[in-house]
Order: sequence, then C-alpha cells, then structure tokens
Amino acid sequence: MVDRYSPRANALGFLRLCLALAVLVGHSWPLGAGRATPGLGFSHGQADVGALAVDGFFVLSGFLVTASAARLGSVRFAWHRCLRIFPGLWVCLLATALLAGLFATFRDAGLFAARNALGQPHQWGIGTLFSDTPYGRLTGGGSVVNGSLWSLSFELFWYAVLTALTACGVIRRSPRLILLLTAGAYAVLLSDFLHQLPATPYTIPQPRGTFGPIPFFGSLNTQTLVYLGFLFLLGASAQLYQHRVPAHPLLAAAAAAVLLATLRFGAFHVLGYPALAYLLLWAACTLPPWTHRIGRDRDYSYGIYIYAFPTQQVMAALGVHHWGLPAYIAASAAATTLLAAASWHLVERPALRLKHWTPFTRLNSDRPDLDRSGRSVSDAQLQPLVEPQPSQT
Repeated sequence: MVDRYSPRANALGFLRLCLALAVLVGHSWPLGAGRATPGLGFSHGQADVGALAVDGFFVLSGFLVTASAARLGSVRFAWHRCLRIFPGLWVCLLATALLAGLFATFRDAGLFAARNALGQPHQWGIGTLFSDTPYGRLTGGGSVVNGSLWSLSFELFWYAVLTALTACGVIRRSPRLILLLTAGAYAVLLSDFLHQLPATPYTIPQPRGTFGPIPFFGSLNTQTLVYLGFLFLLGASAQLYQHRVPAHPLLAAAAAAVLLATLRFGAFHVLGYPALAYLLLWAACTLPPWTHRIGRDRDYSYGIYIYAFPTQQVMAALGVHHWGLPAYIAASAAATTLLAAASWHLVERPALRLKHWTPFTRLNSDRPDLDRSGRSVSDAQLQPLVEPQPSQT
C-alpha cells in the first residue's frame, strides 16, 4: 500500500465526510419515522448503516492518528487530539443547551452540557424534550438530545492508549506491540463467535460488564471497547505496516464480497471487520484526484457527526418528517451541513491554530509540522516517521 498511499493526496477526508453523512442517513429512519435503521434485517442484527459508518470511522481514525502520534510525540499528540475534539464538542453542547433551555429549563439544559463535557455521556435527555418525536415514542417517551455522543468516549479512550504507547516509545521503536494488541482484540471477537456456534453464525455482541471507572472516562462497556478497539488497532497497524499491505483491485473486490457475504450470512465481526478496513484504506489510496480536495482544507465531518442527531430531532419536532423520509433526510443534511460549516470555520479551525503553541520559543525550521514557507500542514498530509524498512516485519 505504501506505493499507492500519499499523505498529501488521498481520499481520507472524502471518506470521513461520507461516513458522517451515512450516520445521518441511517439515523433518519428511527428519528424521522420511528422505524429500525436500514441494514439490521439484511445483516440479521449484526450491523446497520450507522454502525457500519462508525466502524469505518474507527478504522480511519486509527490509521490517521497513528501517523500523527509517530510524528509528534505523546504530549503534542494529546494536545492536538484535545483541540480536535473538545472545542467543537463544548460549543455544540452549549448551543444545544441554550436552545433547549427555551423549551425546558435552563437548569436541566446546563446539567446536560456540563455532564457531557468530557466526552463521556452521562445524561442523554433534557427534561421531556423530544419525548413526543418519532424517536421519543420509539423509546417509550424518553428524551434523547444527542445520541451520537456515545462513541466519543471510546474514541478518546483509544487516543489515550495511543498516547501512552507513544510515551513508552512503542510507536517509533516497537510497532510489533500494536500487532500483538490487534491480535489480542481479535482473539476476543473470535472467541465470541465460536462460543455461539453452532446455534447461530450471527454475532450480536452482548454487554459483558463495564471497564472502569476510569478517571475522565467513567465506566465503558467492555464489549464495545474491544470491538471498536480492534477496528482502531487495524487502522493503526495498517499505518505502521503499510509497506506490507498490498493495494490491488482484486483484493478490494474480494474484500467487498466478503463484507457483503458476512453481513448476510454471518461472521461479520471476525471476517467482515478486516474486509471493511481493507476496503476503506484501499479506497483512500485509489479514489480519483477530485476526491482528494474534499475535506483537505475544510473538514466538516466531525461537525456533521456531533450536530446531526440534535438537528434531526429538531426537524422531527417541527414536523418535517411528515413531508416524507426523502425530504426529511435532505432538510436534515442541509441544516446539519450548515451547522458543521459554522463549527469548522468559527470553532474548530481557530482552535486548531493553537496546536503549535508551546511555552518555549522555537524556530519554524525545528518544527516538522510546518512546511518550508511556514504554513501549517495537516496531520493527514504529513508523512509518518515510521518509514518502511526492508528488515522490518
């Protein structure tokens, strides 16, 4: 793959945008029609459109941020990840709370923002807000303002793990440990699959207790942590060993066939996960050049992800879902994209300008994250420090 992937010219931004919009589209059925998300029936409960998109996010996240960790070191990497996640999240929570306070109580709205500020959702609703929407009725009259936030705590956890591994020198000097962690996570998935045979080939992960409490994270579902962690580590391993991963259209076609077959006939988590990861990374390397420009300078994917759910709830509360599902999806996508654009230009990009801040004076020539003209170069555009070596296995 190393001969096909260019950190400066790839479709990762385009794919992330597509995945964010796929989450929005997948949520439109329960949020706008009170029906199950597409894909659950086809996959016999293994996954749906939204779940597949989240799975893809974790693969691409592992691939991208591992290059950043190898290049930056642990402290700078952690600083960059915080700037990428929290300013946009805090403004989203604050804006949601201010709007919700007009219809509920500002006390409940303020608690919603404060209790979710660290990325671990502790409060899903605000009073009875949205309890009479299609999704509210589907869940028995509960208030859910932003259900998409559930995945942030898991992503932040794996960022923390990667930070610790970087601090220990694993990413630069002992990348084989990432392969061992990936293999260990896969062993859990394989064990779950084998334990349910011969009763059914369809793995539907069940709660296996919680991991924690962890400072700042709280308690995390162990099963979800391992399953999403495996996808994250697949992406990380592909980044570190991209010189060992072939990129060929026949392999991509085989991966697509395996993905569809496992979704339909079972073994999705043990065979479909690696197929999905390969397919996404192959697409990032081989999609046409026009896709390389999308998301390169304006990354709306995160904003779409965090604003889509509350925007769709507002659309449902306003009765837009009565216009029909296609109109509901189009209106939700348009409104969410506008909010994501505002988030990027007014919050996220200004926050990211602080990523080069340091308490010490340093010359630009000493900073690998600036090009020769002194302009900032994004994480996705930079060549990782872990270069292919003939003797590396």
